[in-house]
Amino acid sequence: MQEIIISIAVCASSKNNGRRHGQLLQQTTINDDITWDIGAVHDSKEQKDAHPMRPRTNQHQPVFPVRRITALLVLIGLLLGVPALLVVADPPSGLVTAARAQIGITRIYDPAYVKLTYPGGDVPRDRGVCTDVVIRAMRDAFGLDLQQRVHADMRAHFDRYPRHWGLSRPDPNIDHRRVPNLQTFFKRQGWALPVSSRPADYRPGDLVTCTVPRHRPHIMIVSNRKTATGVPYVIHNIGAGAREEARLFEFPLTGHYRMN
Repeated sequence: MQEIIISIAVCASSKNNGRRHGQLLQQTTINDDITWDIGAVHDSKEQKDAHPMRPRTNQHQPVFPVRRITALLVLIGLLLGVPALLVVADPPSGLVTAARAQIGITRIYDPAYVKLTYPGGDVPRDRGVCTDVVIRAMRDAFGLDLQQRVHADMRAHFDRYPRHWGLSRPDPNIDHRRVPNLQTFFKRQGWALPVSSRPADYRPGDLVTCTVPRHRPHIMIVSNRKTATGVPYVIHNIGAGAREEARLFEFPLTGHYRMN
């Protein structure tokens, strides 16, 4: 059973010189059988025509049991009188675990435009598209809200992002759910890596984009599982909900990204 190691680093004041320093307080192991309530929309012209942009109010608010654990660990630090910093020791493993937890929960591929809350907005977890797998995994594994981060970057640098959809300003309901926007954001974070056909170049937790039939962009998370020939599986939603499949090189790759 794979495990996630979480460490609490606390900042303590030095009695001698008043400077603050990091001190490792405790390590807690959380098995991956904890329920991570986890679940994108890459749009094409065909999808946009098929699903008019008539906003639906989002009624679903996800609950993240792992955040309760985070709060408990932070409380320990507060009881000791010092602020606590939660550090995930193995980010790639955490991302894969969070993505895998969506399998069986997200069962529907639904690219409809939905009016979301901001920040932290999401469509119901039983549905979504390929980017939702990434968005939810990053929120659940790291507390990283791509909706907020992408929107903030697009507001400041709108001219750096694709103009495929004819928008004149950022839209926090959909921008982070479009693959080309995520590709741009990842590049701007310095996460881009060369695209290759060598399985060994792809590590668990890497993000990979490709083009699927009818010229639609798609995004996948590289898994820690491999085929008998050493090719990594991917976790994605390509049309039938979140799944873990051996399809890394099935379609032409267009991007390779790794969080740093």
